Amino acid sequence: MNVAPAAGIGTVALILMLGLAGCSSGTGSGGDPYSNGADEQSSAPAEAPEQAAGVALMIADSSLGSIVVDGEGMTVYMFDRDTQGAQESVCEGECADNWPAVTTDAEAPEVEGVTSEVGTIVGVDGETQVTLNGWPLYYFAGDAEPGDVAGQGVNDVWWVLSPAGERTTG
Repeated sequence: MNVAPAAGIGTVALILMLGLAGCSSGTGSGGDPYSNGADEQSSAPAEAPEQAAGVALMIADSSLGSIVVDGEGMTVYMFDRDTQGAQESVCEGECADNWPAVTTDAEAPEVEGVTSEVGTIVGVDGETQVTLNGWPLYYFAGDAEPGDVAGQGVNDVWWVLSPAGERTTG
């Protein structure tokens, strides 16, 4: 008996659900830029994926083209409300629950294929947060697997980044 179609249907349903989470209204229409873009019924904070030994950031092909991911292939995002190069993150509280910081224990995070400047700041939780092109980096709680990009464009303030550290709006 082949169970692949049933598993595929569940995967498709999950992808559709996560995709809809990224379709919430923009901030001009009352959208909360700190939320995960979906109706929030759980206040459980998201846990950031564990970093791969060695590589903090690398590039991956996605439905949006080449994007920056962590060493485990999880998509990373920038937040329009942060100020590029300001050396601080403004994402705290509920925002940080839905958009956990990309952190590292390395003084100089290792990269593969990323062409923009990678650095670090002291994040709102006191941990070392990774930056790309001066933007603090985050995960999206709605991304379940490597390659997911469900956070792209949420509330018109969350974006994946190109290898050059530019926000991707596609």
